[in-house]
Amino acid sequence: MSRDEDSRDEDYVAAGFRGKVGYGSRPAVLVIDVVQAYLDPDSPLSDAGGRFESARKAAGQLVDAARAAGHPVVFTCVRFQPGMADAGLFGAKVPALAAFVDGAPGGDFPPEPAPAPGEVVVTKQYASAFFGTSLASTLRTMGVDSVLVTGFSTSGCVRASATDALQHGFKPIVVAEACGDRDAVTHDHNLFDLDAKYADVVSLDDALDHLVTTPAEGVRP
Repeated sequence: MSRDEDSRDEDYVAAGFRGKVGYGSRPAVLVIDVVQAYLDPDSPLSDAGGRFESARKAAGQLVDAARAAGHPVVFTCVRFQPGMADAGLFGAKVPALAAFVDGAPGGDFPPEPAPAPGEVVVTKQYASAFFGTSLASTLRTMGVDSVLVTGFSTSGCVRASATDALQHGFKPIVVAEACGDRDAVTHDHNLFDLDAKYADVVSLDDALDHLVTTPAEGVRP
């Protein structure tokens, strides 16, 4: 860590930021929009540096660990009706969201990670997985108290979903290597800000260890 980064950390801590919410006892893995629109090199939403592909692989490891330990896994995807009347101002702001029109291949899940039979898939039209969806009620019914957040993109839907998780009373744990963004600097800055204010940002190894060592008792699939 550079001297400037050390000074930034010290400044935030001295100002009362960077507290910890900690892991919960009944986690779920929340896979945000890990779909082909970000992974297909011909898509306008993909990146040239392989960051989305690297994050996809890490998200797959988390999904596998959660399933093996008996913890819930919830996927999200974006879908708009033809003509994008349900995209609202979000569609006007980001025309590239046309990749998610119903029937377009951009909304398809990759082979891994992909929802298994019986796993919940939340369809959304906006950045947060909680906005205008049944996600909060679904997690509460499952007995979940915390979400390990993965997916795309760090500065967009991951950030919005982690922030809303906190506001809905779920402990948000953002797994750094399992999130991807078009730009590495944007990714890093958003992880720092999330960790300062809204979520705990942890390493992939730490998150995997938590899933493996936390008993699944009390979680209703």
